[in-house]
Amino acid sequence: MIRLLLAEDMHLIRKALIALLSCEDDIEVVADTAQGEEIVRLACLRRPDVALVDIGMPGIDGLTAAAELRRRLPACKTVILTGLGTPLALRRALDAGVRGFVVKDAQPAHLIDCIRRVHRGERVVDPELAAAVLDADANPLTARELDILETAAAGATVGEIAERLSLSPGTVRNYLSRILTKTGARSRVEAIQIASESGWLWPAREIGILRYRPRR
Repeated sequence: MIRLLLAEDMHLIRKALIALLSCEDDIEVVADTAQGEEIVRLACLRRPDVALVDIGMPGIDGLTAAAELRRRLPACKTVILTGLGTPLALRRALDAGVRGFVVKDAQPAHLIDCIRRVHRGERVVDPELAAAVLDADANPLTARELDILETAAAGATVGEIAERLSLSPGTVRNYLSRILTKTGARSRVEAIQIASESGWLWPAREIGILRYRPRR
């Protein structure tokens, strides 16, 4: 029997998935949650074999939770559910130790097969998406530069970026200048567009929430 934890913030989808998975003789949903910060706590309590986690969970996103699960409960294998399969999302999922990666418009049989294969120790990723990761242009931006650009993409000013990331406004301006040079962009907006189209920038629509919203 595969003991499964389900994390999905949309009530209707979560209940539909529970109903779907409960029809399988070899899968038991032992816990479910709509909150990202509950994933690790419930996993440590219920000890699932597989965690099926939406990438865009509120509070703590699915990939952060997956990385923490890998650290604290390595026997639990994570399958990520995502509404948009992108090379960047897959790359980050693999970095977090995720064993399966499934888009939400996949056939139910594919999701169930993925859960079973991941439980057996396999890694399940769409071949075309995996190839796209290998073919993607190298990202010239550092992790800190990506943080700054992602915060800027949420609409933050230089001062707000500085406050959010505990930097001085001058340091933020220096980072933005380096970002423009590395991307060949003429403006911050163009740099955001280039990074998004190249798959370097984590899109807000993918995680469901913006990392930072400027104060009104």
